[in-house]
Amino acid sequence: MSRADLDRLVDLLRRLIATDSINPSLVPGARGERDVGTLLLDMCREAGLDADVDEITPGRVNVVARLRGDAPGRRLLLNGHMDTVGVEGTRDPFTAEIRGDRLYGRGAYDMKASLAAMVEAARIVAGGGLPAGELVLAFVADEEHASIGTANLVSRHGSDLADAAIVTEPTALDVCVAHKGFVWARIETSGRAAHGSKYAEGDDAIVRMGHVLVALDRLDREILPRRTHPLLGRASVHASTIEGGLGLSTYPDRCVLEVERRTLPGESDEAIRAELQDLLVEARAFSPGLTGRVELMLSRPPLEVRPDAPIIRALVAAVRAVRGQAPRLTGESPWFDAALLAGAGIPTVMFGPAGAGAHAAEEWVEIPSVVTCAEVLADVARRFCAGTG
Repeated sequence: MSRADLDRLVDLLRRLIATDSINPSLVPGARGERDVGTLLLDMCREAGLDADVDEITPGRVNVVARLRGDAPGRRLLLNGHMDTVGVEGTRDPFTAEIRGDRLYGRGAYDMKASLAAMVEAARIVAGGGLPAGELVLAFVADEEHASIGTANLVSRHGSDLADAAIVTEPTALDVCVAHKGFVWARIETSGRAAHGSKYAEGDDAIVRMGHVLVALDRLDREILPRRTHPLLGRASVHASTIEGGLGLSTYPDRCVLEVERRTLPGESDEAIRAELQDLLVEARAFSPGLTGRVELMLSRPPLEVRPDAPIIRALVAAVRAVRGQAPRLTGESPWFDAALLAGAGIPTVMFGPAGAGAHAAEEWVEIPSVVTCAEVLADVARRFCAGTG
């Protein structure tokens, strides 16, 4: 079994952390992914891969690198995002500091260690040759905001992009086969503006919304706990923002509530819309004459891959070969780009190193797990592409 080069891997990770790639959609004026994309482009070409940059929007790029095998076979995609969140409240976020087995810095965990592992895995495979198939590395933009990078890949290539994919989000070397989705929705109640002294003329939209909030609370406490998934737990909903009112001496003519509904595999946008419409029906029973509407603003699907899928078999076998033990099959509550790939018909799982501190002031990755991750990714690439997993 080929081994990862620890010094080379850590050096690349240090350079990745030192390269600012804060998402400008989160922090206006931030640099974005171009500089870190250039670094990864150079590293992939140095490793013997064909690599190109694709500018999605001005300053926002994907880098796609390919290693073609000696014979026809399956195509495996490794996907990881280059962008990070901001650095407010952090200390020396672009200086990779090693303390024991941990490496600290912005993006160390989420998810530049995974990017370094992807490059090192490709180096290992290129050095030993890929007997069949093709290994594709996609370093993508904007996962922390609107996922325009992976969405662009999917829109351009669809299911032709790969026969299977591994999104290298950190999973503590477990194999993540499911994650939740979400729906962002806006509920608006209507009233009638009037002077505060004219109680017979005014209709309070905020009070009307109060009955909707009671119905929302009942939905989350009594109904959604009965909708569960063995790896993901229960579905949920919460009130996120609320606004309304024109002034202290005026009856409010509208009130707007924004909610987030976390979804499980099998739940559809249409079902969520109907569920939220039912909140208005329930509220109307306690507030006759209530009028309102529901609007879905953004949705992202949940992920679930069959446990007998070839990519699962190959990845489990690779982990067992490298670590001497089978990984756990797990689920994650947050949403990830993996669901976009799965939605395009590409069986997709998540696998990455261990650490902590995503989006936190102190973020770190466990160095030995990054080495293991690179070796597993190299092994699974050979297995899956050759059809031997």
